[in-house]
Amino acid sequence: MAKSDQNQVLRRLPIVVGAIAGTLLMVNRLTTPMLSDSQARSDALGVIVSAVLILTGLLWEQFQPKLPESVELLGEMGFDLDADLPESAQTELAWASHLLLTNTATRSVVAYYQGRVLLRRGVLGPVAEVKPGVILRRVLEKSAPVYLVNLKIYPGRVEFDYLPENTQGVICQPMGSGGVLILGANAPRSYTQQDETWIAGIADKVGNTLDNAIASTVSMST
Repeated sequence: MAKSDQNQVLRRLPIVVGAIAGTLLMVNRLTTPMLSDSQARSDALGVIVSAVLILTGLLWEQFQPKLPESVELLGEMGFDLDADLPESAQTELAWASHLLLTNTATRSVVAYYQGRVLLRRGVLGPVAEVKPGVILRRVLEKSAPVYLVNLKIYPGRVEFDYLPENTQGVICQPMGSGGVLILGANAPRSYTQQDETWIAGIADKVGNTLDNAIASTVSMST
């Protein structure tokens, strides 16, 4: 049984127990020819307990947060990595993207750095080129992340044509000098605060590797 199914059973258990107990009390009351004072008090207490159980179950059903519904992203699985990158940078990007795809709701990863698409992995979008729109330019200019919790409600979603068209949520995380790690999720509101902190740490590590690798390449060429 799935975890969500187990939680649903537990939430409904007080309602079921309360309803059964109340029914048994009523049957017992109707089939008792002579009702004593002690039994009347016991029946009243039983009715109260049954009502509390049913009310508790109803409250659990009402306030239990529903998990966001996930979708199957449209597109083909792929792994495109810039072959001109130094080996250390390629290894770092491959490692980071694998962690994000296997440990979060991320289903599509794009690494954009200094005007180049260094990596596309997971479910690939229809467009390979990244043309920074208003949202991505703001992330690059301010070096501050942007989390679009439910992409379909944002007019600026049209700029993310390099992600699967039914992407549900997007994180644009600054990465090094002039870079952004773009993550597409298959469910809205799917990243927790802990996920965001972890993603920021990974982006910092990858960005540092890229900055050092590019700097080394430039110094060697000069």
